[in-house]
Parts: sequence; structure tokens; C-alpha cells
Amino acid sequence: MPSVVLIGTLDTKGEEYAWLRNRLVELGSDVIVVDAGVGEHDHDLLADIPGRQVAEAAGTGLRELREAGDRGAAVAAMGEGAAAVLAGLHADGRVDAVLALGGSGGTSIAARAVRDLPIGLPKLIVSTMAGGDVSPYVGAKDVTLMYSVVDIAGINRLSRAILGNAAAAAAGMARAYQLAKAVQTAGLPDRPLVGASMFGVTTPAVDAARERLGELGYEVLVFHATGSGGRALEGLAESGLLAGVLDLTTTELADDLVGGVLSAGPGRLTAAGRHGVPQVVAPGALDMVNFGPRDTVPPEFAGRLLYVHNPTVTLMRTTPEEMGELGARVAAKLRAATGPAALFLPRQGVSALDAPGGAFADPKADAACFEAMEEGLRGSAVAVEDLDLHINDPAFGRAMAERLHDLITGGTS
Repeated sequence: MPSVVLIGTLDTKGEEYAWLRNRLVELGSDVIVVDAGVGEHDHDLLADIPGRQVAEAAGTGLRELREAGDRGAAVAAMGEGAAAVLAGLHADGRVDAVLALGGSGGTSIAARAVRDLPIGLPKLIVSTMAGGDVSPYVGAKDVTLMYSVVDIAGINRLSRAILGNAAAAAAGMARAYQLAKAVQTAGLPDRPLVGASMFGVTTPAVDAARERLGELGYEVLVFHATGSGGRALEGLAESGLLAGVLDLTTTELADDLVGGVLSAGPGRLTAAGRHGVPQVVAPGALDMVNFGPRDTVPPEFAGRLLYVHNPTVTLMRTTPEEMGELGARVAAKLRAATGPAALFLPRQGVSALDAPGGAFADPKADAACFEAMEEGLRGSAVAVEDLDLHINDPAFGRAMAERLHDLITGGTS
């Protein structure tokens, strides 16, 4: 029987969780209820793991949290405790799906609780906050948010339909996840996973690399380098599921440096190195910083070289100084890697726009980037491949793929 873990604040949502639990049981699920509330209530019999145990998992106690009277601190603590409890349940093989519901506080607790669970394990949160910006709750994980439409305050005609759909979804996903685990346990072969980064202006390169990696026996997961894509790639490298990373498109670093809208944060290009995952890297699309429509470009960039990619995306060419700094940053991140790494330099341009005669063609800027990379990696264990090719030449993508295979296999190809 698939197991669904319900995480919620029974002090404020006990009625709703009791209804959800009964519905999940009717749908054939085993249910584990985790109480993440700090207030007193009369739903203790509903909780399989009481709030006291969750608070202790966070290194505190319910009495301390109640006496402090700091709601924000209590939410943070119970989120950490719930995450620890979930980790234990997952380690014991008792989680096939997680379902939660709540307002801002309950959503925050649930989002923290599921953040460290592996990608692929179903995570569903019914939330009053799902109608707005959900990035603080989803992050880089596969969290599904369902808008509650009405406030979560009792069971009524509308909430019954919405929560009923949520229960059905969680039960169905849990059963599918349980079946997938059974297939894996049966020993059916899975191809090793490789994560790759791509942008529209580097698509031909990634397509060539992906085709070659497929021939070599890998399954390639492609991440669009839009900030969230880069964070997702970093998260997957953290998870231990990847055999290697083909980080051909590091453009998000340019947005982080200059202030574009697609930054993945300063942690981009660090997870694979930190965890010893073999990686092959290129300066794909470092020639551009991303903004929204043309009239949203900050005034301080009015005199810069801009390219309207489409009505909602405006690109700005990076300067030689910025390219030099980006090269130094990439080199520093690769130099710190604990696993095998290689850097590929495309001398004929780093994106579709940065080709000879292209809108962003600037050999001086590219040279500043390449020189900083070479200087930063001099004397390191990171191999630098200098190819007189454009990044979108199929030979460039294939070369990166073959080098990654060598790094993964220890050069046994």
C-alpha cells in the first residue's frame, strides 16, 4: 500500500487534515500525519508524529517556542523539524508522496519540509499563496502547488472539491511512485544520467552533445539556463543522481555579475565540483545579459549594445571587462572542484549571436574571458581544450561529450 505523509499545523487546520486523512484512506493509501503546529489543540489522536517530536527534531521544544511568542521563529523551527522527520521516514522507505495544505505559514513549513527530498518523489502543497509568486516555495525542486481558491477554513462545498482533488492526486502519484520503486528494485537497467545546460543560442551545440552522449549510453537531462534551470541543475548535482555534468551554457553567471533577470545566484557552477561529479564546462552565452522588454532595461545601460531577442526578452552584450571577470569566476569555481573537470574554449564565438559578423561578435571581449580562464587555471588539474570552432559547431558539442565520457569512465573509452 502506498504511503502518503500529511504535514500540517493541526492546531489551526485539524478539521481539514482529518478530512484529508479519511479521503486518502478511502483511496487506498496508508497515511502518516505529521503535526507541525505549535499551538495547543485537541487533535493529538490524529497525529502519528506529534508536534513535540517535530520541535525536538529541530533542536528545541514546543514550550520554548510557545513562550517565545515569535511566530516567524516558530515557523522556521517547525519547518526544519518537519524536514528532519521526513528525512527519517524517507530513509525507512515510508514516503511515497507528501501532501500539505496551509496559508503562508503552513506553506512555508511544508516547502522547507520537502526541500531536501529527492526529485521525483511527489510533493503537493495546497496553498492560499499559490496564486502569486511561488518561487520561494518551489525553489529548484519539483514541488506542485495547487491554489486553494478559498481560505483553508473548514470543509465546505468548494474546499471539499479542491481538497478532494488534492487527495486523489497525492494518492495517484504515491501509487505511481511506489510502482516505479518496484521496477528499480527488480533491477531493470537505467542509463547513467548527465545534466546539461542550454539556451536558445546554444541549442545546436547541446543537441550535438546530447546525441553523442546517447550513443555512449547516457540519458541526458537538459536544463534551460533561465535562473531556475541553473538552480535545478545545481540541485540535481547535489542529489547524487548525476554521473556527470555537461555545463555548456554558463550564461546565468553573466546575469549574476551584471544584474540581469536570469541569475541563478552566486552558487551556480559549484555543486558538481563540491560533490566530485565529473564536469565539462564551456563559456556558452557569456556574451549576454538578459532583461525583459526593451523598456525595462535599467537606465544605466542605455548606451550599451542591446539586442531585442523577442518582445519579452532584451539581451545586452557583455563588455571586455565583464568578460574578463566572468572568466576569472569560472576558473575559480573549476579550480575548487574536488572531482575531474575540463574547460572547453570556442575561439569562434560563444553563442549564436557571437559568431563572425553576428550582432554580438566581439573578439576582444571573448579573448579577455578566455585569457582570464587560462590564467586562473594555470597549474591546476583542470584540462583546458582550446578549439578553433564556434560553440554551435557540432564538432564542439561532440568533443565535450566525449571528454565527459572519459572523465566519467576514467579514460577507459
